[in-house]
Amino acid sequence: MRAGVVGVDHQEVHRVGTDIDHTQAHIGQYPTYAGAVAPTPLDTARAWAELTDPADPGQRLRLDLTWLTSRWRCLFGEGACPGIDAGEPDAGCCTLGAHFTDADDLARVRAVVERLGPDEWELRDAGLEEGWTVRDEEGSVATRVLDGACILLNRPGFPAGPGCALHQHAVAEGLEPLTTKPDVCWQLPLRRTYREVEEVDGTSYLEVTITEYDRRAWGPGGHDLDWYCTNEPAAHTGAEPLYVSLRAELVELVGEAGYAVLARLCEDHLAAAEALAGRPPIVGPDGRTLLPLLVHPATATARAT
Repeated sequence: MRAGVVGVDHQEVHRVGTDIDHTQAHIGQYPTYAGAVAPTPLDTARAWAELTDPADPGQRLRLDLTWLTSRWRCLFGEGACPGIDAGEPDAGCCTLGAHFTDADDLARVRAVVERLGPDEWELRDAGLEEGWTVRDEEGSVATRVLDGACILLNRPGFPAGPGCALHQHAVAEGLEPLTTKPDVCWQLPLRRTYREVEEVDGTSYLEVTITEYDRRAWGPGGHDLDWYCTNEPAAHTGAEPLYVSLRAELVELVGEAGYAVLARLCEDHLAAAEALAGRPPIVGPDGRTLLPLLVHPATATARAT
């Protein structure tokens, strides 16, 4: 896997390089760890909902109900994440520097970094003396990579425990981690994209999509990641559906009013899917089988195993 930095809120992140010429051929051929269930395909059918944003009639929300009602959970905090780079299994998805979305994102994180003490941040001396950010040839700023991972990642053996110093600081202070971490870090595994839609009558609206940040969202190099969680059944064993466990992040992305509608749609989707579970396919009056209400394939696989 080639090192780089990753961005967020884009249709495709080009900063993760690739070492292969034809990435499409590798879809569905990712490594399976010993004893693990194989990852599920990326190109599976989804159930979507569209609605006018309650807070802004000039834009519409497009919601991936299949992903939002999945049982995805982060394995890193349990020490069960194999990592996106097999050479750095303790680093999770922190082997790449985090690309800041804008000046506000950088300023917010910088203010937190300045408050971190040596008992919170293992590589604090190196970060303060030599810098904890880097700027690429395009002028974009990212966190610096040091010894194979983000400089803000505390390694195993550090007294405060392994993991992101920014995340640990938020937990210790009783804050939401989204207030202390770069946008790209707290948004994963959610992906927000924008599209300007032109109607045939000449009007237009902004479409805001909330969906899964799968391998493809990392750019061509996403197919080179040694392991990635969103389509791995091992990471779909959460006690709550994703729209509940990531409520704070979703509220930040779509607002309180948007989240209220999102949650109701997810509840209705889960109730309908449960009511139809185990029943034979529904056939319409024209004899065609109707589309099923869909459960994320990795969640379904996790339940079956």
